[in-house]
Amino acid sequence: MRRTSALALAAVLVGGATSVATASAAEAAPIGFASVTALGQSGTTGGAGGPEVTVSTAADFIAAIKAEGPRVVRVQGMITLAAGMYDVSSDKTVIGVGANSGITGGGLNIGLPVSSVTTPPANAVHNVIIRNLVFRNANDDSINVQMFSHHVWIDHNDLSAGKDGLIDIKRGSSYVTVSWNHTHHHTKNMLLGHDDGNAAQDTGYLKVTYHHNFFDRTPQRNPRTRFGNPVHVFNNYYVANSDTGVACQNKSGCWVEGNYFENVEEPMTNSYAGPKGSIVERDNVYVNSGEPVVGGSVEDPRGYYAYALDTPATVKALVTQGAGTGKI
Repeated sequence: MRRTSALALAAVLVGGATSVATASAAEAAPIGFASVTALGQSGTTGGAGGPEVTVSTAADFIAAIKAEGPRVVRVQGMITLAAGMYDVSSDKTVIGVGANSGITGGGLNIGLPVSSVTTPPANAVHNVIIRNLVFRNANDDSINVQMFSHHVWIDHNDLSAGKDGLIDIKRGSSYVTVSWNHTHHHTKNMLLGHDDGNAAQDTGYLKVTYHHNFFDRTPQRNPRTRFGNPVHVFNNYYVANSDTGVACQNKSGCWVEGNYFENVEEPMTNSYAGPKGSIVERDNVYVNSGEPVVGGSVEDPRGYYAYALDTPATVKALVTQGAGTGKI
């Protein structure tokens, strides 16, 4: 075990970070891959410019998230859905009112039905924001992004107790930012790339940024990745992840920097199971945690977007105070 004090590291890390700033816990627009201009979309704006509707019943919620055209869907209170995955169409913002609004029983699907196509279809789901929602007891995934969906921002949610993944991204989806979420009371947390045999759809896609998330005693898939390069994992707080933090596999490349790992058995590895991936590791804090298993080459995320890295020793406090619902 590496037993290093965060306070002892603070002076070293402040000097070593290439860009240090105090992050906002309520960005008005996404940082990372969801901000990039690509695939005919300039950044991620969700339902901006469309009508705003407040929903409090399952029927109204389902109708609003699948309606055509831009729309801001405000969720009031906890809505119980029948078991299943419910489609969110393009140009939507789905946002909770207050700290205790969201859905239970079902999950959200952002993407077309599964097929074997290997290039983004013209009608791929895009420009979706999921924000400030509580997700509980989904009978499948809590949030699933699939089939070349792009420009998706999943921000400031509280997710736990699903049957499968809390946030899974797969089948050629790309330009996604997952930020300021609190995940807890769940084992298989976040998957990026669903299968070792899906190179035809996934190669060149699955570009995702994970930042300022609170991975709270979630044993594995924090995230587990395949094929995406770069996958940017920065300024997240990991605590008591009993199996592994970042698991970067099968030709994926993870750029892992400025995170705070506390009581994590294996903070990161590129040889977790199946074919290896690559990890570049920089300026992370390890408190009572194991050694990182890294190697290989990864694209630098700064080739796609600019960002400021918070001082790693401050990340625990920033994330525990700022992640989850009721903060925007």
